[in-house]
Amino acid sequence: MDSILVVDDDDHIREVISFALQKAGFSVLGAKDGADALTQFEKSPADLIVLDIMMPEMEGTDVCRRIRKSSTVPIIFLSSKDEEIDRIIGLELGGDDYMTKPFSPRELVARIHAIFRRIKTVREEGNCDQANNLSSGRLRIDLDQFKTYWQEQELVLTVTEFNIVKTLLSRPQKVFTRDQLMDGAYDLNRLVSDRTIDSHVRRVRGKFACFGADPIETVHGLGYKLVEK
Repeated sequence: MDSILVVDDDDHIREVISFALQKAGFSVLGAKDGADALTQFEKSPADLIVLDIMMPEMEGTDVCRRIRKSSTVPIIFLSSKDEEIDRIIGLELGGDDYMTKPFSPRELVARIHAIFRRIKTVREEGNCDQANNLSSGRLRIDLDQFKTYWQEQELVLTVTEFNIVKTLLSRPQKVFTRDQLMDGAYDLNRLVSDRTIDSHVRRVRGKFACFGADPIETVHGLGYKLVEK
């Protein structure tokens, strides 16, 4: 049974979300603030985190920064703000999805299912491939282990970031439009803005930069492609 950590300082919202997730068959833990969330996650790492952004003392963005130092667990941000810049900041910090309050608990459950389906699909594709790898030049991804390597050094990616790299690596040198990258990274046929994909790509590039690499090329007016530099 997949476990989910629900972090929100509003008791009512936390209870509503927890009820919907338990009804959907998930194991649920709750945390009333950022510090509580970090303590619980350290004791018992969840399979996914639903994380409110606006909380007293420690905001959700700070919690995400701390968790991303050691984990790629999927994170869905919740926020009362509907500004695009806030969504972009959340995604660039390593969030996999973003929902604005008020929201439908049913939609939240659907998005969680979609994230777990993406993880399952990648792993099943790896099991169907004898080598369990996709590679081009110095870049390699292990579909079975859900890991990415640059010159055999592991590049730690979130679920969404992994799926973007996997899509680009499926056909090196091919220009993928933002819509095509959205299809590879998301489920439910959801509409995601170009800036959202750009933010994910920018974060992936930042991780490659730590290895002195930049294998993703922007094709202005079209999208992105994987190149060997």
